[in-house]
Amino acid sequence: MKKKLTVLALAFSMIFTMLAFSACGGGGSSEEAADSGEKYGEGYEFKHGFDLDYRPYSFVDDNGENGGFDVEMAQAVCEYYGWTYTPVPFNWDAKDAELNAGSCDCIWSGFTINGREDDYLWSEPYSDNTQKIMVKADSGITTLADLTGKKVGVQTATSAYDLLNDEEGQKELMDTFAELQVYDTYTIAITDLNAGAIDAVAVDVTRAQEAMADDDSLVCLEENLGSEQYGIGFRKDDTELCEKVNAALEALAADGTVAKIAAKYPEIEEYITLGK
Repeated sequence: MKKKLTVLALAFSMIFTMLAFSACGGGGSSEEAADSGEKYGEGYEFKHGFDLDYRPYSFVDDNGENGGFDVEMAQAVCEYYGWTYTPVPFNWDAKDAELNAGSCDCIWSGFTINGREDDYLWSEPYSDNTQKIMVKADSGITTLADLTGKKVGVQTATSAYDLLNDEEGQKELMDTFAELQVYDTYTIAITDLNAGAIDAVAVDVTRAQEAMADDDSLVCLEENLGSEQYGIGFRKDDTELCEKVNAALEALAADGTVAKIAAKYPEIEEYITLGK
């Protein structure tokens, strides 16, 4: 009887050893999955960082729903790979803090590459853009020179803001203004323009096109402040993620998805460069 018990004990011991080995060193561990390139495999949570009020590229509407060209494109990339899409809307001046804290995987929201080439790892450009001055049609302002002594609004941390404060950009023009009023969002700036609190808004043409589509009393001056390209900004060490997003964008341009989404936003459709 003792002999039988000893044999049974040995058998159970072997079974427990095999189970322990399987749990600790068996195939399919999370570390091996990461080493085999599965970090960005199906089910990956893609955290899309974007400006909560930058129509028509990205926004959160009054019902709390996310929308815009960039939002729909990010969702299309997630669908392409089988990723989970997680929106991370923020005030634009918080974008770097959100990215550096890991709250989002990228800044994808009408984000200008020009002048920031070394600050981020960039996707391929996907949209051309131009900075303009938007005014009321009856303002009497028809040229940049007419802005002398005027109050001009701009959204903080935007390319238009940077351009107006750049010695090699349009700072000389800005110095002729009575005031440069800085806003958290262009929506507030445009509201103030309509209310007469400011005389003009320095703005990206695509954002201006969206505003003018809703309000025919607004116009842009023919002269440009500057020109630029939009891209997706990643942390500098996220090379693999950037490459995967680039590959998806190329595929989505080839199969017509980009054109289909762009057609929903006619005010920027002509500026989208993917697939052209």
